[in-house]
Amino acid sequence: MKKIILIAAAALVMAACSNKQETKNNENMKQELNLTQEWDKVFPLSEKVNHRKVTFENQYGLTMAADLYTPVEANNDSPTRLPAIAVSGPFGAVKEQCSGLYAMRMAERGFVALAFDPSFTGESGGEPRRTASPDINTEDFMAAVDYLSQLENVDPERIGIIGICGWGGIALNAAAADPRIKATVASTMYDMTRVSGNGYYDSDDNEEARHAAREAMGKQRLADPMAMAGGVIDPLPEDAPQFVKDYHAYYKTPRGYHKRSGNSNDGWRVIGTQAYANSRFLYYINEIRSAVLVMHGEKAHSRYFGEAAYHYMVDGKAEGYNFIGKQNPNPDNKQLLIIPGATHCDLYDSGEGNYIPWDTLAEFFGKNL
Repeated sequence: MKKIILIAAAALVMAACSNKQETKNNENMKQELNLTQEWDKVFPLSEKVNHRKVTFENQYGLTMAADLYTPVEANNDSPTRLPAIAVSGPFGAVKEQCSGLYAMRMAERGFVALAFDPSFTGESGGEPRRTASPDINTEDFMAAVDYLSQLENVDPERIGIIGICGWGGIALNAAAADPRIKATVASTMYDMTRVSGNGYYDSDDNEEARHAAREAMGKQRLADPMAMAGGVIDPLPEDAPQFVKDYHAYYKTPRGYHKRSGNSNDGWRVIGTQAYANSRFLYYINEIRSAVLVMHGEKAHSRYFGEAAYHYMVDGKAEGYNFIGKQNPNPDNKQLLIIPGATHCDLYDSGEGNYIPWDTLAEFFGKNL
């Protein structure tokens, strides 16, 4: 009996030491970020909102940097909790660009809104820089929901997300994975897994093309794993496609340039997005029960991504996808909104045509949160 007691006591001591070590390891995992405190966005701060820098951790132990926008009219002492929205994108952009603009505009309309830098990007933690992961990026959105859910002025039952460009596909993947997300907007979306594996307009959707790309990536990993590629081309060739000119007009001019944005500068690590080519985001989006609005420009080169995502989400099948699922159990709360005359980048900041229907977005979230 004495031996059993000694063994049990030893086990408790070991467990206590293990817990202390785990706590210490968790503390060591947290990163101290050096956040810029001055206003350095590509848009002016609205007088209708309050703004502050915040941080939170995701489940991979990475510290995320974000801007939190709240309505000025919201009374901090009021027991009323507000609906909230987490925003990110485009792929390769930072919160000082259009995700911050979307968050601020939603805060003007009564929402608590969080614009965050993805892992390995901007002011968020993670090494090596300019890296992306389908799993980690999806987790980034869910970690933002974790953060918002714990704010005293937020109703955790009324949280939505907005994904812009490449983060539109990530937003749909997060909505499929996390029922806490009650409403989702995918704006001018790319499906980064589809374009990474198939090329634009599925021009490389064959085994030979994918095998050649995989071989090249394998050689790159050994030759120079830190090599960069993919920033918006500058100077702009005269024969550049119109959508490349549109990207240049945003990322390489005062309209949208930012020193921390990969798209504005040297892009991504060549192998930093390798996992996207072998993944497929949209497989389960036909099971999303919550509300979804897919918004795309009529003239956007990327429009086919949004339309395919919408039709697969509702019908369980769509052109360009070789997987077929069941029809959505809640098709009536899914919408496809095509903005007349708008290009892909017009939905970054409304462009010269004031294309982004901010009040329509607010109405969508107001109804579904």
